[in-house]
Amino acid sequence: MYDPIQRVLTVLEILQARDFVSGAELAERLEVDLRTVQRYIVRLKDLSVPIESSRGVGGAYRLRPGYRLPPLLLTNEEAFALSLGLRALRQVGLAAFAPATEGALAKLGRVLPQALRESVQTVEDVVAVEPGPWVVSTSVDCLIRAASAIRASRRVRFGYESHSGAATRREIEPYAVLHTDGRWYLIGFCLTRQAMRTFRLDRVTELEVGQASFERPAEFDARSYLKERMPFVQSDYQIDVWIDMRLEEAERHFAPWRIATEAEGEGTRLRCGRDRLELFAAMLLSMGRRIVVHSPAELRGTFKELARQALLAAESSCAED
Repeated sequence: MYDPIQRVLTVLEILQARDFVSGAELAERLEVDLRTVQRYIVRLKDLSVPIESSRGVGGAYRLRPGYRLPPLLLTNEEAFALSLGLRALRQVGLAAFAPATEGALAKLGRVLPQALRESVQTVEDVVAVEPGPWVVSTSVDCLIRAASAIRASRRVRFGYESHSGAATRREIEPYAVLHTDGRWYLIGFCLTRQAMRTFRLDRVTELEVGQASFERPAEFDARSYLKERMPFVQSDYQIDVWIDMRLEEAERHFAPWRIATEAEGEGTRLRCGRDRLELFAAMLLSMGRRIVVHSPAELRGTFKELARQALLAAESSCAED
């Protein structure tokens, strides 16, 4: 025995997840014939669900664009993932989304069945999601406008404060926004400098979307672009060290940290830019491998200071001892 109501709801769930679904696909998914699929579609239309269909063998179906469907059909895992994802926005520097997050979670609580509401409540009660020490808060308004401009292929104008504190006005053709290492970056062709540039969104002000359009290069890959250039973007110190670690292992350890890696001898050459040397030096020491510093000289001084502090800590004792 099968439940026809459950199958009708399954059709609705599939239509929510896809732009277009053919009758043949629905028939295969539900293990029924095309005539039965058509009856399910008619049933949904009788329930005032706006479904559009196209001609052809078996036809194709979609929900009318912009239609909002109650109830929200989620599995327990999907409800948990959605709730966790909303609460994790602070982890990517978007704490300003907090009111919208709470509003979305409240709506979820109103439309989900009791069992799924409990899954959402579990995240709130027992899962703590806090931003790391390197996460930089970013303007939600700037992020939304930049993303909208990229989608519409519109130029943007904004004020920008460089790492050195110099203020400029820029107009760019935005190609992508990307989050990495606790910061949001805007990548595009800068019309002011006539070259590709990467901007930290937390240093962008008064971002405006213009009317002028442009054509984004079809082959542009934001992740590859940043991987090649991000290690050296806007930093006080340019670091060049060798570590006694094979390249494959080094890439696993250092890839998420904006570090360029290159095999050299039996080890790996690491190059990157950093504003503070202490954290990077401590991370290198935590690897427990031999390190050779090529530059900057200040990094050697940082290692000496960490060694001094480590000795003091090792030689200290509690009063009870």
